[in-house]
Amino acid sequence: MNDKPSVLLGSNLQGQLLIAMPDMTDPRFHRSVVQICAHSDEGTMGLIVNKRIDDLDLDSLLDQIDLTDSMGDGDVSAESLRRPVHNGGPVEANCGFVLHSPDYFSKEATLKVIDSICLTATTDILAAVATGEGPHHALVALGYAGWSPGQLEGELAANAWLNCPTDPDIVFAIDDDAKYDKALSKLGIDPSHLVSTAGRA
Repeated sequence: MNDKPSVLLGSNLQGQLLIAMPDMTDPRFHRSVVQICAHSDEGTMGLIVNKRIDDLDLDSLLDQIDLTDSMGDGDVSAESLRRPVHNGGPVEANCGFVLHSPDYFSKEATLKVIDSICLTATTDILAAVATGEGPHHALVALGYAGWSPGQLEGELAANAWLNCPTDPDIVFAIDDDAKYDKALSKLGIDPSHLVSTAGRA
């Protein structure tokens, strides 16, 4: 498999990871790893997977949307309620999204990103995760990252991002602080070397 960085101009970026270059000028995306969930001639949508929202877990989120009372105290899983909530991106920051394994699937609400990752944005999946009856792997996020038609391709061509095929372990299985370096290593890039050479002519 060839995991070298590439610019997929004219190709479908769905199922790719975006890795921000060290000199990314937008602070909202500094050292971000973004899972691209949808890509078409209408634009691109993805979720940042390595930035947690401080002091917000699933329990607090459920309280904010008045979902906890409807589930009943006996139904919730204490471990699940401690699950962190991620900052998925700057667009619609009050909207919730769940990246998850395909063992949970709603025909009406779930988007298949790749065989091993799906996206659902309903309160039903939040309740399922909270009660321990949801997917085996899940990442809860508020907001998303969005690009207008051709915008992301232009940013890739300008070397604002690297991209590579998605690795579910990066999305779900490792600590957020390690995801950026892990994604770079998937491309065979030493993060310290990339930082030291960024910006040179």
